[in-house]
Amino acid sequence: MHGPYWYWVIIVSLIPFVLERVMPWRPDQETVRPQLSQDIFWFLFNGFAAAFIFKGLYGWTGFHLDRFYLSVTGYTPQTLGMVRDLPFVAQVLIYLLCADFLDWCIHNLLHRVSALWLFHRVHHTIHIMDWIGNYRVHWVETIVYNVLKYLPLALFGADGKVILTVAIISNLFGNLNHANINFSRGPLRYVFNSPCMHIWHHDRKPPVPAGYNFGIVFSMWDWIFDTAYFPLGEVPESLGFSNDRMYPKNLVFRFFTPFLKTPRDRTA
Repeated sequence: MHGPYWYWVIIVSLIPFVLERVMPWRPDQETVRPQLSQDIFWFLFNGFAAAFIFKGLYGWTGFHLDRFYLSVTGYTPQTLGMVRDLPFVAQVLIYLLCADFLDWCIHNLLHRVSALWLFHRVHHTIHIMDWIGNYRVHWVETIVYNVLKYLPLALFGADGKVILTVAIISNLFGNLNHANINFSRGPLRYVFNSPCMHIWHHDRKPPVPAGYNFGIVFSMWDWIFDTAYFPLGEVPESLGFSNDRMYPKNLVFRFFTPFLKTPRDRTA
């Protein structure tokens, strides 16, 4: 993989955008829909700006996590280099499996820990699903993912190209999972996530409070740990979360203070 990450953000965004035009799952769904301009902002911020804005924070966090690991074990996490000597493809597969499992675990936490849900619910304000909704993610959530994943993934000592490749794959799957395309992956649905499965993660009234279908690339984590729900040929009645109709639509509120309880929240 060559080229800067922003270059690949454009590529993996064009793929679902074109597929939605060629083979839309819901042909009557509007392309220019409510809150599209807000999602364009999230796309530009999370797809391009956030990496530069939080670069110093990630560097500072990584430095101190390395020092902590060094003080406990006597060496830095990168020293272990668990996959460093493996072929490129093997590095990618191992790193992808581990990174995606961590994503699944963290995604679970975002739904089960009330303090984290206050930020994650911004993503669940989606009422009309398409690829760009994948970027409607609060920046605190992004920091949580990066910080919690840093130390375990640093132990692999993976090549920079491996890390970039896995990031591209994860981003592509995330975009496709939110895209308006009818793709269930057939028998492979027990291994890989898909738009037809992920849309149930956004069900406004899930049968279990914490929801289901937390996988990003791989659905197998959900099938293994009994958090999968995938009725073939069906779609949720509506998307969102309980009382989300009362949740502020204002971008400034969602970006800066989603953790605050509004008068609407208290009434609900």
